[in-house]
Amino acid sequence: MPPAKRKAATASSSKTTSGGPRQSKLAKENNITAQEEAEIKEAFSLFAEPMDGEKQGVIPIGDVRRAMIALGIPPKSNHELREFTSILDPEDEGFATYPSFLAICAIKLSSRDRTSEAHMCEVDEAFALFVGRSVEEVAQLYNDDHDDEDDDEEYQDYEGGGEQQEKENPPVITLAHLKRVAAVLKEENVSEELLRDMILEANGGAGVGKGVRREEFDGVMRRAGVWR
Repeated sequence: MPPAKRKAATASSSKTTSGGPRQSKLAKENNITAQEEAEIKEAFSLFAEPMDGEKQGVIPIGDVRRAMIALGIPPKSNHELREFTSILDPEDEGFATYPSFLAICAIKLSSRDRTSEAHMCEVDEAFALFVGRSVEEVAQLYNDDHDDEDDDEEYQDYEGGGEQQEKENPPVITLAHLKRVAAVLKEENVSEELLRDMILEANGGAGVGKGVRREEFDGVMRRAGVWR
């Protein structure tokens, strides 16, 4: 009998073998990679207990913090931990299921990615193009200003587009900056009113003269889907 012919590899099978594990439906719903899901599942399994109807079992609420520590994404405060446990166990049954635990961890992983060094470099590069400053200047000025919780009160009025008056004030994207970018991109139909609205939307209505700070710019870009 002649040897059976080998089946040609399908697109899906070749993708699975060459590209690593495939995203599950749960991973896609929570916007995480298959590798990230595997790590979450491993941390969950360290504390999981069997329960009828739950394929992965359940995790005692008291072990949620330890599981997240094992993942390297611990709750940053007791308040955040209480928020998580109230979401994970709304009926106060004392346990959390795997899908709900994964969803919380996905949020924390996304937050970690947004504040990673690589992501902040990307933000600084894009922000620097708008404000006409070097990446190094933007990073330095915002890093120096990072610990100031009351810096909203120290904004200068930048609506005219001039340089900041005090060196320690970090740059913001102004109306003049947006006009310049629109001109470079030859967006002739963009009105000044629209540019003003863009600034107000980005800074939460703080005022056109306040401009758009780096973290506000980051938020706008994330909502637009430019980055995660």
